[in-house]
This record gives sequence, C-alpha cells and structure tokens, in this order.
Amino acid sequence: MEGKYIYGIIESAEEKVFNSNGIRREFYTIPYQDISAVVSDSEIVDYNTQTKDIAARHLLRHQQVMEGVMDSCAVIPVKLGTYALNTQEVEELLFRGYSAFKRTFRELGNRMEMEVTAVCSDLDSAIKEIGNGPEVKELREQEMSRPEGASLEERIRIGRFIKNLWDKERERLASEIETALTKAALPEAEPERFLRRHVPVDEGMITSNAFLIERGKRSEFERGLEALAELYAGKINFRCVGPLPAYSFYTADVRRVCIEDVARAKKILCLKSDALTEGSVKKAYRSLAPLYHPDVNQGRPDAESRFTEINRAYKLLIECCLLNQSVGIAGTGQDFITIRMGR
Repeated sequence: MEGKYIYGIIESAEEKVFNSNGIRREFYTIPYQDISAVVSDSEIVDYNTQTKDIAARHLLRHQQVMEGVMDSCAVIPVKLGTYALNTQEVEELLFRGYSAFKRTFRELGNRMEMEVTAVCSDLDSAIKEIGNGPEVKELREQEMSRPEGASLEERIRIGRFIKNLWDKERERLASEIETALTKAALPEAEPERFLRRHVPVDEGMITSNAFLIERGKRSEFERGLEALAELYAGKINFRCVGPLPAYSFYTADVRRVCIEDVARAKKILCLKSDALTEGSVKKAYRSLAPLYHPDVNQGRPDAESRFTEINRAYKLLIECCLLNQSVGIAGTGQDFITIRMGR
C-alpha cells in the first residue's frame, strides 16, 4: 500500500520539488497556508519489523533529505517512519498542528543542532591513575594492614570506591566542556533552553550533548570545540556531528490510532464519556487494577490476563490524552490522527 512518507515541516506556501541530492526517490512539499510538509511517495512499511540494515538505509535517506532541506530553510523534523495515507491526510495534519508548528518555528528561529560527544581516550589509564591516587592508596593500606589481608568483599568495596571517583571526575569534565561550549555559542539568557543532555552509553563516554545554536554562531562554536580538543589533547576525544535539524529539541510525533481500539479500551476501563481526560482515565485504572492484580488475586485464573488487558487499555488512552493536549486530534474515517511536539 502506498502513502506519503513525511520527513519534516517547513515554512512555505509554495509547492516545491527538491533536488534529489543523490536520492533516487523524488521529494516535494504539500502546503497548507504558509507551512508545508516535505514528503515523498512511498510504500507504507512498519519500521519496527525491518531488519537492522534495511532500517539503517531508511534512516540514512531520511537524514539526507532533511539535511538537503535545511540548507535553504528551517525545518521541524517529523519522527522517523511517519506516513500519511494520502494528500488529504497530510493537509489535515498541517491544519490540526498549525498553531503548534508556527509556535515552534518562532522558538526555533534560524537555529541548527550540533551534537558533541566527548569520550575518554584511554579509559584503562584513567582508572589506573585514579587507583594510584592518595584516597585509594590510603584505603588499600588500611585493608592490607590486617594479618589476613583484604577479603573479596573489601576488594569489591575498593573497586566501587574507584568507580565513584571516576564518576565524579566524569561529572567535573562534563561540566567544564558544557560550560565552555555554552559560553561560545548559546545566549546568556536561558541557555538551558538550547541544550539537551543525552545519557552516556558507557563508562568511557564523558558527555553527549546537543546544542541549538544560531547559524551565525557556528564558527564560534567550532572554535570553542577546537580549544577544548587542544586543552584535553591525549585525554579526551571529541566528535561533533552537524549541522542537523533540531531532532533533540523539536520533533513532531504523528501517530494513527484505530478508533475501534480506542472504543475497546474505553469499554475495558468502563469509560462511557466521549470526552477523554487524563484524570478520568487514571481514576478508572486505579479503581480496576487492584481488582485483578495477580499478586492479590492468585485464586482467579483470569486475573493476569485481565490485568494485562487493563494495563494496555490504560496506556493507549493515556497516550491519546497526552497527544491531544499537546496539539490536537483529527478524525479520518476509522482512525484518529494525533500529533505531539516532542522536546
């Protein structure tokens, strides 16, 4: 089944066809008033069921299109793997999300995202250096001074102590790096609005941050990064990716929810009102969940299945409520189309 794959939203009232930029599939705009969706005609596929190599190719094409678009204008990214059924549905999404998209463009301005990752050049040497420090030496001497020596439990305690010291050192270095890059390119007023901290994926990663900077500040930002690389030469490796669309700050999450699933979920939670609210859904869940919780209903053979059913209904309806509060909801035949601006 073919539909419209949605890459992002731009401020434009014109129908445009973009240069292919090495991408075989043509991508173009579908406008509504003074905003447009950047789309391509594509077979609708579920990215969650794709193999890693196929998903990686989809991601690469998505990024290539987005980078090509942002060369000429600001763009609000749409979540990877987002489809509309047809042009009418794209226009409906733009209509429903118009206020939120315009607000986001005002906040985004002429900014772009730069991703910076700092990784310890030699983690083993860094840990060894901490292990030879005075605090650890003193602890080791205390443990080893006993006639029986240090027990396994005490050695584990020393290892944890070293890890805590390394975590503190990582926090110190991360703070210094963040402060330097913030001063280089972010506004003095409310710099936190333009910074996103990602969770380090391993012990060797010191920090991973996304900075939303003015296009005119790119040179200052890169000079600041070069100064940090020189300051920590041999100790920290820096990697910078960008410019990018503002993935970490503004991403439109567009989802299709089957109206039959919503009706079924409301029936499970005994909700009769057409107007869903987060409060009413939570109240219904709290009254039903204890009645079927497996831990307190071990004598009921259907308790576990009913509890699972109630949880699924609760999650679906809460998601609908949160999405609708963020932007709006559009009815399209048998489905609800929901939009949320993530930050």
